[in-house]
Amino acid sequence: MSEYVTGINPQVLKWARLKAGIHLNEIALRLKKDPKIIENWETGESAPTYIQLESLAYKYYKRPIALFFFPEPPEELDLEQSFRTLPDFELEKFDTDTIYAIRQGTAMQLALKELNDGINRSERLIANDLKIKPSEDIIYLSEKIREYLGISLDQQILWKSNTDALANWRNAVENAGIYIFKRSFKQKDVSGFCLLNDQFPIIYLNNSTAKSRQIFTIFHELAHILLSTNGITKTDIEYINALKGENRAIEIFCNRFAGEFLVPSTDFKFLNQSVNTIDEEFIRTAAERYCVSREVILRKLHDKKLIDDGFYHEKVQEWIKDYKNSRQGGKGGDYYANQLTYLGENYTKLAFTNYYQGKFGIEQLADYLNVRVKSIPGLEQRMLSR
Repeated sequence: MSEYVTGINPQVLKWARLKAGIHLNEIALRLKKDPKIIENWETGESAPTYIQLESLAYKYYKRPIALFFFPEPPEELDLEQSFRTLPDFELEKFDTDTIYAIRQGTAMQLALKELNDGINRSERLIANDLKIKPSEDIIYLSEKIREYLGISLDQQILWKSNTDALANWRNAVENAGIYIFKRSFKQKDVSGFCLLNDQFPIIYLNNSTAKSRQIFTIFHELAHILLSTNGITKTDIEYINALKGENRAIEIFCNRFAGEFLVPSTDFKFLNQSVNTIDEEFIRTAAERYCVSREVILRKLHDKKLIDDGFYHEKVQEWIKDYKNSRQGGKGGDYYANQLTYLGENYTKLAFTNYYQGKFGIEQLADYLNVRVKSIPGLEQRMLSR
């Protein structure tokens, strides 16, 4: 017989049901239980089994299971207020999966708070040390932030692949106090987002996008964090034309900052002097030099007015189509490797360290890692092998 789960916060259990807009009788019907049983779960008089809790979390309430062990319900983000650099018509396009991803991000911030006893233990906190404004000189800021992260352009150019570049940039930003998580978004035009927090700002990347796109998203969202604004990166940036005032300035700045940081103008200017024409070969060579997408180079050329709007949009759409075609029929890959990629090695090690120190049991460890208990040994082995 399945054991009942201990440590669940009944207040959070009820809160999650209400937030999902599900009546008590409705969830009882779905679980084929007497409504009184559900009511007792929500008052703390009894508790569900782990299997029942998984159904509630993943199937009905669309919440990370670890959330139900937190001391209090999280403060839900108001999308319109939180993502003010997106026009209303873009917010209305949000897929339910995207909204769930943002909720998951909030839950991961709470998990980080619990695992770290409320204090970000990184030696440096870039979000506290550096505050920027969209009116500041982008070239100067890019050099300043590159120096803070401790990765020179010479080091960047020596990286052999976008895979190496993504791993190195992720590690550098996490060492500066910003955790980076991944997931595959069902809404394919969303490349990622960031959420502010006094101690634990985070960045989420869409793992189904190209690695070069994920690199750009890291620095678009890093700019948002340093500007003290939540942000979302989208593949189609036409919505910026609908923004006004400061919100428009912020989005333009974040895109230009990411491009300048990854492809410094001083070096790119020198590179551009060696060619007489701008063609596919030049764009590909430049992208490989900096371990960025061809779109980043294209946007750089567009900002410098070396190509027109028509050429820019034609190539972007062509490359997006090519990438989508290349992803068709792909396999899911190694489950444990994927999970470790989603969580990141730093967060995974943090959760395991707390577990090794006896701060909680294996079921709660599984909750923090968003996996089933039976998957813990495999994930641990994968982590140790790295």
